Amino acid sequence: MTWLWTILIIVVVIVASALITSMRSKKAVTKLSEEDFKAGYRKAQLIDVREKGEFDSSHILGARNLPTTQLRNRYKELRQDLPVYLYCENGGRSSRTALFLKKKGYTQLYALDGGFKNWSGRVKSTK
Repeated sequence: MTWLWTILIIVVVIVASALITSMRSKKAVTKLSEEDFKAGYRKAQLIDVREKGEFDSSHILGARNLPTTQLRNRYKELRQDLPVYLYCENGGRSSRTALFLKKKGYTQLYALDGGFKNWSGRVKSTK
């Protein structure tokens, strides 16, 4: 019976943690539809936070690759005075990246709602 309570407590902690992270990420980043993302990304820093292999296979034309795994060492490559447009495959990594950047003082953070998998604009692909 005690193992049942232990499992229940673990599940509650995991769900609470996910909800808190979700609420924090909503405050850190503005999610944009593809239309709104297209309207603003050319005047901003367009950052693909996926890993290099994902980026190399296909990415939004004009994007720079700054994988989340390298973020702690490379975030200073981004200018704080310009908007930062983030995207990943489905939106999770870009939200976590926005949380990290918000803590480092970045304020103009935008993410592609639904991520790259929903992108229908121009891309650069390796053949």
